[in-house]
Amino acid sequence: MTIKELAYSTQQHLQTATGAQFKRAHIYELLAASFGFNSYAALSSDAVFTKDSLTNRRTSKYVDHVKDRCLEIGYDTNTADVVAASLPRLLTEQEIGVIRIPDLIAHLRYEPGHGDWNEDEEEDDWELVEDERLAVTEALISPLLIDGLTNAAAKGNATAHFALALIHADDDIDDVETGSDYWYQQAQSGRVLAGVEKEWADSHEARLNREQLFARHLKEAARLGCPEALLELADRFDDPAFFEQATSDVNADPAWVAEIAERLGRREDSKKWLTEAAKCGDTEAMRQLIEEFDHGDLVRCWTWLYLAEMLGSDLTKDDYHAIHEDGSPYDDDVGGPIFADGRDGVRLEPISADQQATARQNAAEMFRVIRDDE
Repeated sequence: MTIKELAYSTQQHLQTATGAQFKRAHIYELLAASFGFNSYAALSSDAVFTKDSLTNRRTSKYVDHVKDRCLEIGYDTNTADVVAASLPRLLTEQEIGVIRIPDLIAHLRYEPGHGDWNEDEEEDDWELVEDERLAVTEALISPLLIDGLTNAAAKGNATAHFALALIHADDDIDDVETGSDYWYQQAQSGRVLAGVEKEWADSHEARLNREQLFARHLKEAARLGCPEALLELADRFDDPAFFEQATSDVNADPAWVAEIAERLGRREDSKKWLTEAAKCGDTEAMRQLIEEFDHGDLVRCWTWLYLAEMLGSDLTKDDYHAIHEDGSPYDDDVGGPIFADGRDGVRLEPISADQQATARQNAAEMFRVIRDDE
């Protein structure tokens, strides 16, 4: 279903229910009102329709808003009453919803192992959660949603372009079939394929098309000023524009931004973003700053040490554990030679009492900010 098809079916339903004639433009306005928006333009700039999937808003909450909007665009009270009663019910029955584009992006950018992963959880449990999330994503990416994003992107909506880029991004779960490129080249040269060879060639062509759409929408989102798209360009294509523009307002883990900067050889940017990560409570970032960047400033290093301590992490403590020769955790039931793996704790030169007081005060101020942001 496309947006035009949704509007057409809604128009037919309302005309039958009310006996009145509705302009197609008015249908779009009533659809927007059904989800609490004051106009279709307002909906289109911030959200897209969904089908049989997630929704930010329920139509049952906006019955009065639908009636008011119907009156505003020129229909009589009786007609408005029928529309207000029937339209929300129709959309609920069809499982039509809306999702804000920023919320869609947040769902699509979800990365296992970053933020929500708990190392104490069983791997099987985590895989079950991930399977459920992928099922939600598959249902979410409907023709109706794609149509809405495409229309918004055509009007210069940077976040819509970024959402489309994420939708077309490579799926690392599906391995590329060995030889698919060969059979694709054979098909391009005019050879008629059948069976599994044709499936491989078609699959490879679809992958190439997705890659082109991903790159096109990502670059356009970046050109239009989407900071997350600029960062994705840096990560995927080693494009330094994100750092050259000194972008700071980005929805991303600062430690990940620091990692990208380091990979691009931008040491000062890496230090900047590691510092941001440390100020947010990332104790690994604190350790890295002490060992690689701030070792010439002992007060700063002690500040990180005290801050980590306030957060429950002792950076001075050695951290070693037993492993097998292949690097896996040592299992007594398996036996065999034992090897040690890990790292020494942080060792810092002592500082004066005044410097210690300064470092503790700085750490306490950072700690308060971290706690206030939770």
